[in-house]
Amino acid sequence: MGSGMIFDISRYAIHDGPGIRTTVFFKGCPLSCWWCHNPESISSRPHVTLRPRQCIRCGQCIAICPNHAIAFSGAATTTDPALCELCLECAQVCCADAREVVGRSVTVEEVMAEIKKDIAFYDESGGGVTFSGGEPLMQPAFLQELLDACGRLDIHRTVDTSGYAAREALLRVAEKTDLFLYDLKHMDPETHRKYTGVSNQVILENLMALSAAGASVRVRLPLIPGVNDDRRNVESTGAFLAKLDRVGWIEILPYHDVVGSKYQRFGWGYRLGQLPPPDPLHLRDIAAILSSFRLRVSIGGTDHERAYSQAQTSQP
Repeated sequence: MGSGMIFDISRYAIHDGPGIRTTVFFKGCPLSCWWCHNPESISSRPHVTLRPRQCIRCGQCIAICPNHAIAFSGAATTTDPALCELCLECAQVCCADAREVVGRSVTVEEVMAEIKKDIAFYDESGGGVTFSGGEPLMQPAFLQELLDACGRLDIHRTVDTSGYAAREALLRVAEKTDLFLYDLKHMDPETHRKYTGVSNQVILENLMALSAAGASVRVRLPLIPGVNDDRRNVESTGAFLAKLDRVGWIEILPYHDVVGSKYQRFGWGYRLGQLPPPDPLHLRDIAAILSSFRLRVSIGGTDHERAYSQAQTSQP
């Protein structure tokens, strides 16, 4: 059986599809969204992250680096990316766990061993396995083997995707997938390119192809203030989805800024800066617009009217 590159396996997940789930995070993504909550997933190769507060400046990483890419610079420890060849030895000798390798090659058997641990929870809750990322469709052969293995055990299979993938690979995967969680980030191709690095043409065409093939799809709209929360984009999204026979559910995922600390830990710049989350009243208005297109709408997995009531009662 084959192998692939992942960066995490999360058990007891409840926001990645129905029921209690195990989420397998694939490494590698063709998009580079400004608000990405898993920036460590974008590169398809393993890399080393540094937690500066845990560094005790013992110098072991400097001593072992074969290319002299690591150095002390004042109070900080720096790594020259032009010299680093990702041998990962610095993380292996770090006694303070300040350096961490993100990404590892695993076999289908190794992933399935983790998945099988929670079969009882899937059966009880109507859950299963979600393959996320990154973009799982960047490793289609590995993904298909995992889907086949889960199918033989009658485990519910969800694929969380940006939709930016080869059509042939997507439709092959669809034959083995019980549910797609499909991101729609913006309807305007140039705005989509600005904030994600790619056009949305392939994404929209692939969503139409999945609908025509009879796949079960739940669309997700990551709602980013000032990026895609304007009335024009919301109405365009609703009108597009209303034309698709198999896509009747859209889940609004309100932006939150907790990911900023992750970018700091990795030493990467965060392009959105200090962006506040969407206002609850604005969320309700957006949900109402989408509902007018006869779409089932949820906010973070909750019926939008119920979510609005909860938000109102929690305000001072």
